[in-house]
Amino acid sequence: MDRQRRNHILVWIIALGLANFVLYTFVYWCLGGDAPNGFVANGVYHLRGHFIWAVAGKASDAVSRGVWLYSYVHSITIWPTIAAVLVSMLILARPHIIATMKSDAPVRGHTFVTICITVIILITTASTMAFIFEFCNALSTIGSGGAYNV
Repeated sequence: MDRQRRNHILVWIIALGLANFVLYTFVYWCLGGDAPNGFVANGVYHLRGHFIWAVAGKASDAVSRGVWLYSYVHSITIWPTIAAVLVSMLILARPHIIATMKSDAPVRGHTFVTICITVIILITTASTMAFIFEFCNALSTIGSGGAYNV
């Protein structure tokens, strides 16, 4: 793939990632929180939003199971979105980083970019997996008739 096409794709990834952040923030604000911070009690689904209504957060009125599930899944997508945006930005900036890092630096530019991308992928993958694990745990707890609390 030529550089111009690759850069065009990377810019689109950044734009879509930023759109996902904006959408998540807007939905979080409209709903008053999100499912990972919320809870389910007696089959009633609640979202909770820290700093929306109070510093410690306040539970929303009851929401449907569909809204709760959407909120949880959208929360999970934020982590891969962070990875995609940051990695895309690093790849776009790589030529500049390589050119500006001095040859006597402890780490060369290409190595620095590779290390950054690796750290981003490891951290966001771990965070995504933690959210998925918690989501599966919440679903199994709810499915067995128990209450799910954060």
